Amino acid sequence: MPEKTVSIDIRKDLFGANEDAAALNAEKFKEHGIKAIDIMGSVGTGKTQLIEVLCEKLSGKYRMLMVAGDLATRIDADRVASHGVDTVQINTGTACHLDARMVRVALKETDLSKYNLVFIENVGNLICPAGYPLGVDKKIVVVSITEGPYMIRKHPLTIKRSDMVVINKVDLAEALDFDVTALVDDIRQVDANLPVLRVSARTGEGIGKLIEKLEL
Repeated sequence: MPEKTVSIDIRKDLFGANEDAAALNAEKFKEHGIKAIDIMGSVGTGKTQLIEVLCEKLSGKYRMLMVAGDLATRIDADRVASHGVDTVQINTGTACHLDARMVRVALKETDLSKYNLVFIENVGNLICPAGYPLGVDKKIVVVSITEGPYMIRKHPLTIKRSDMVVINKVDLAEALDFDVTALVDDIRQVDANLPVLRVSARTGEGIGKLIEKLEL
């Protein structure tokens, strides 16, 4: 099973502007009939566990690849690889996000004809990734109730630039006395029409609805 790690020097302008590279990525994904999903969120929101659950649920339907963005390790990629999913690790060094050029370089020698679904787990950060389109079909923001009640108000731009918000760890809401509805209201203040899914990657709650919304 392919497992690859790529270290990229972000100081080198390898493929021109990020927008141009994103367009090239989108063209490449379309050429191979791939649906690509960028998953953003802070460290600890449960992005990796969510991808693991989705990979398990979709294993009989899709040929999947996971691209993991992290500063230095391949811990998350190894977790997903343990489910029989091919992975590519992008180590960014000091960069707090993936950009389209990094993804393009990392996938340059990957046989994309083997896949029809790509999950890209962005670097754990709720700020930087929002400004760098990767050429994907959907950009998802994962937030967690363990982050506290104000993460939406603090990061409205990230919400505006996403196609969907996933509220993870809802199984802990009662124990933490967390008002999930108030969090949804904050999202609605930013974008009244943005799809919002309440899930628990740990228990599986809401995963079926998420798959449906992703049109998978």
